Amino acid sequence: MTGTAETTGATEATGALPAELDVFRPELRANPFDAYRRLRETGRVHDTGFGIHLVPHYEDCSAVLADPDWGHGYTAGINPFRPGVDVSQLPGSFLLLDPPEHGRLRSLVAKAFTSRAVAGLRPRITRTVDGLLDAALEAGEVDLVQALAYPVPLITICELLGVPAADRELFGAWTGDISRGLDPDAVLSAEEKAARQVAVRAFDDYFHDLIEARRKAPGEDLLSELVAVEESGNRLSAKEIADIGVLLLIAGHETTMNLIASAALSLHRNPAQRGLLCENPGLVADAVEEFLRYDTPVPFPTRVAMRDTTLAGRDMPRGTGVVLLLGSANRDPEVFADPDTLELRRFSGGGSAQRRQLAFSHGPHFCLGAPMARLESEITLRRLCERAPEFAVLTDEPDYRPSVSMRGPARLPVRLAT
Repeated sequence: MTGTAETTGATEATGALPAELDVFRPELRANPFDAYRRLRETGRVHDTGFGIHLVPHYEDCSAVLADPDWGHGYTAGINPFRPGVDVSQLPGSFLLLDPPEHGRLRSLVAKAFTSRAVAGLRPRITRTVDGLLDAALEAGEVDLVQALAYPVPLITICELLGVPAADRELFGAWTGDISRGLDPDAVLSAEEKAARQVAVRAFDDYFHDLIEARRKAPGEDLLSELVAVEESGNRLSAKEIADIGVLLLIAGHETTMNLIASAALSLHRNPAQRGLLCENPGLVADAVEEFLRYDTPVPFPTRVAMRDTTLAGRDMPRGTGVVLLLGSANRDPEVFADPDTLELRRFSGGGSAQRRQLAFSHGPHFCLGAPMARLESEITLRRLCERAPEFAVLTDEPDYRPSVSMRGPARLPVRLAT
């Protein structure tokens, strides 16, 4: 893989990232966009000083995501983000595998996790959203995260997997500990890493019991389909099914929750765009693509050079780690006109001239749950605009979640009005 420009600037001269460009600092969590801009302006690849590089441009991020020379490197023992860690001990380990094992599992999962199956969830998701909005409208003032953004994806994924309603809150607590633990180990406390492992073991035990129950008595749920799925005599083991279940809970819950909450905040801050969406609810699918671009919920995926390669004109030896700054790439002015402006019609018309946003990745690790995240967000935002078009966020500067890997408001107090 080759790039178009040699890295230049202070970061290359010093071998370390200047503090003002450290996009992982907690004080930049609410607004990292100026730092993104400066990173794009000062280089294509930035050395952090720890053998890991930051990649802020769209073209370079897109190239890495599509290139088989880049992977996760756990199985090969070359991942620099968690050196020496056994991938089987990490949550959602299916996501962290490299070919050919990743391709085998993905093809088996895709048999059960189809767009057609997801589309069939629309009536169920709509009922869930309307029930939550009934309670929120009656209360008048609520935390939109806890009242809507958190429960919609949690209820949906639990119902899809066949998890009993009585266990949802337990799953929510485990998911929170695991999501925090997705950050690089270097930024986690000992307590956070321990909580991650406790949650991973709890999920594993729970899913193994549920899988055995489905083997004896299959139901109308995704877990039963995963138990039954087969291709060319290849089946999923109980461990693999449990890992996939954990992955779907994390990816299908945390990401969508942050997308919905961030979109509501963006609409509040851009009243003309909110008016446009409320007056044109059919625009919601295009609007979700713009929300994904404008405030990317998974801003920092990582990749590892699986063999000696190059990126943006620089040699990248095997085992080199890169952080793909998708939050920056999705605001790259070389790709998106006026990128810091929320424009809900940006992706309307399907014209080939408009590049797609990278929030769901692309290439071999394109997000399997993307259709469901889109559907949940479309329904939730559409019903919010239809039923409470004058909703008002009651804070200008909400607190953000402490996670590096996931981005979204921790709380979003709102006043709802019909």
